[in-house]
Amino acid sequence: MTKTKLVLVSLMVAATMLVSATVSVAAPIVIKFSHVVAENTPKGQMANKFRDLIAERLDGKVVVEVFPNSQLFGDNKVLEAMLLGDVQLAAPSVSKFEKYTDSLQIFDLPFLFKDMAAVEKFQQGPVGQKMLMSMKKKGLIGLGYLHNGMKQLSASDPLRVPADAAGKKFRIMTSDVLAAQFEAVDALPLKKPFSEVFTLLQTRAIDGQENTWSNIYSKKFFEVQPYITESNHGVLDYLVITSTEFWMDLPDDIRTEVKKALDEAIAFGNQISEKKAIEDRQKIIDSGRSEIIELADAQRQQWVDAMKPVWKKFEDKIGKEYIDAAVASN
Repeated sequence: MTKTKLVLVSLMVAATMLVSATVSVAAPIVIKFSHVVAENTPKGQMANKFRDLIAERLDGKVVVEVFPNSQLFGDNKVLEAMLLGDVQLAAPSVSKFEKYTDSLQIFDLPFLFKDMAAVEKFQQGPVGQKMLMSMKKKGLIGLGYLHNGMKQLSASDPLRVPADAAGKKFRIMTSDVLAAQFEAVDALPLKKPFSEVFTLLQTRAIDGQENTWSNIYSKKFFEVQPYITESNHGVLDYLVITSTEFWMDLPDDIRTEVKKALDEAIAFGNQISEKKAIEDRQKIIDSGRSEIIELADAQRQQWVDAMKPVWKKFEDKIGKEYIDAAVASN
């Protein structure tokens, strides 16, 4: 081999190594985070906080891409997409996991938790943490709970006692527990997409719905619902979820840092959620569009007595020990 050819070969080898090194640096782990709400919501702000923490701490090794407002997938499709590897993180409501596990239905049971402090205590306790792994064999791992808040009842007529709900149509999420909850007060539950709720209320196709203060305000349900009963009868939370395959394939050091950043982002989102619930309740009062009905103790107890049999109905599916642990968190 001539000296010129030797130089050329050396240059080609060096160039190849340089390209390989450049490619390896330029190929970070990409985490696509899909969710269905706006960026200014607690969930949206949590997702963006997580993206920013990863950018600060992992120096380009991991890149988080956030897709709000169902840009990639709605909650009904995102889990299938996750199992196919098309998205790596999502945060659907806990009611969306019925086909994967029975245990998470516990969060739909009416009047199980006294307040969000009890919810947090249960979720961070041994049973709540165990439930994060309840879908591992089906390809999904829970990474943390994100709060939206306690649910209230809104309606076109005042709801003070369970008899007031009889015969009325209420929109619910896709949940057998929530269906049983309204059937317990002789109401008619209708499983409808969240995106359709405002129009259904506005056109009086349904009489009412259940939701948190922040959802009732941000989606303007209070503008088409003259009455909101401050029932605090249930909790609306989300589960931050990933695929077992993606999570276990991450290098140990990367997984540790990603989980740490996610925990911080979730805590940040939960602080915003708590503050927003208080603020949005007051904004609804200030609007004068909807009357907030505060239940007397005796009235509230009637709702509890009417709906509590739902616990027994789902006890075998959810697990009595889980329900007992939730009660103890109060």
